[in-house]
Amino acid sequence: MKKILIIYLLLLSSVSAAGHLSEKDKKAILKCTGLYYANSMIPQGTLELDKIVFSIAAKKYLTSYLITEGLKEEFINKELNKSVDEFYGKAYDEKKTGECDKYIYKLIPESKVEIDKLVKSGIY
Repeated sequence: MKKILIIYLLLLSSVSAAGHLSEKDKKAILKCTGLYYANSMIPQGTLELDKIVFSIAAKKYLTSYLITEGLKEEFINKELNKSVDEFYGKAYDEKKTGECDKYIYKLIPESKVEIDKLVKSGIY
């Protein structure tokens, strides 16, 4: 009986944790998505193509992820525009981008794999 209770509690905690982002996490993901979006608009002559392609794929993946988490597409677009306004026209920031990469990979299971699939597929 004790084992069943432990298993039940573990399942319940994993189900309740899935799909519920805190407001802090939502804001951070939106900020990172905006950074990736701005990075994707940096001209190829000033930024390596692989970084541009990664940024496009990461923006697409995170936008889809946020929609599956219940955010409305209109809201996401509005927030992305704010971030793009902040980052657009600035040089590629290796440090900020690296921090976003680490944050996203830690927060969203399999996000690295999914973004890499998009990069390799050429569909972004």
